[in-house]
Amino acid sequence: MHAETAPPSAPVATDISTDVAATRWLAVGSLLGLIVLSLAWELWLAPLRPGGSWLALKALPLAVPLAGLLKRRMYTYRWVSLLVWLYFTEGVVRAWSDPAPGNWLAGVEILLCLLLFTACALHVRLRLAAAKATSAKPASNPATEPT
Repeated sequence: MHAETAPPSAPVATDISTDVAATRWLAVGSLLGLIVLSLAWELWLAPLRPGGSWLALKALPLAVPLAGLLKRRMYTYRWVSLLVWLYFTEGVVRAWSDPAPGNWLAGVEILLCLLLFTACALHVRLRLAAAKATSAKPASNPATEPT
């Protein structure tokens, strides 16, 4: 009798679940960071108008997917990875057009968007790989096994 071991390149189920959890928390953290940044930027740090602006409402669409990310809904991770590019585009435009400190805040927005996109993309990829690995395991057939 010999013990079968997985090849070194095969991911271990606990590693995948740990990576999935890490990408989940990175996605949630960067989304919360974008929400806080959007509100602080437009209300206190560098609003377009003194006293704050209505542009702070741009944080509302970011609050919508928060529950879906926390509940691990795959569909939410997929559409957030598309939504985040609107905020990325705003960050790029304002990084080149706003005076300081707005351009620095735009740089932070760009960084948070890239983190959120990466976390969502990795989360979806890892979950699909884990699902594929569990469904690809061959079922044992008692008729073909040696007795």
